Amino acid sequence: MPRFSRENRKRSIPLAAFALVFVAGILAVLLFDYTLHATSTNAFCTSCHSMQITKQEYEASIHYANASGVSATCADCHIPEAFVPKMITKVIALKDIYHELAGTIDTPEKYEAHRWTMANRVWGQMISNDSRECRGCHNDERMVTSVQSELAVQSHERARNEGYTCVQCHKGVAHTLPEEPDEE
Repeated sequence: MPRFSRENRKRSIPLAAFALVFVAGILAVLLFDYTLHATSTNAFCTSCHSMQITKQEYEASIHYANASGVSATCADCHIPEAFVPKMITKVIALKDIYHELAGTIDTPEKYEAHRWTMANRVWGQMISNDSRECRGCHNDERMVTSVQSELAVQSHERARNEGYTCVQCHKGVAHTLPEEPDEE
């Protein structure tokens, strides 16, 4: 009797197909995860020519270098931790790649011409999600008010009472504030 009968071969084909699909699925998930992380690094975020402007601003900010030595990355401020908001952010970010490639923001002059619009888009997002990414590192309950200036303590208290979110007072903490365009 042959070792591999026709019946045994019929059973092994679905098993082999299942194993192949299973391994392919694992590889797809690993590739997806790797890509997600790779596109969230400072190196990737600042690899476009136009992002060299914001990279220099960020490297001169307290979010990059400070007394504690803790540094916030581009992803810490601009990419949510939760999966669905992260995916939405990644899809929306494709427009930045498009505008870089299309030449809309590929020079410092063009970038500056669009900075007000871009900044307001980010600020609007941060206001709508109650500065979710800021709160990933900054926690009102853990603030040591004894080391804050009296003005900062009063400002934080007033912001809490009036429902302000971080970015409404701290615009420009990591990047240069854009000049508001002249109204015509």
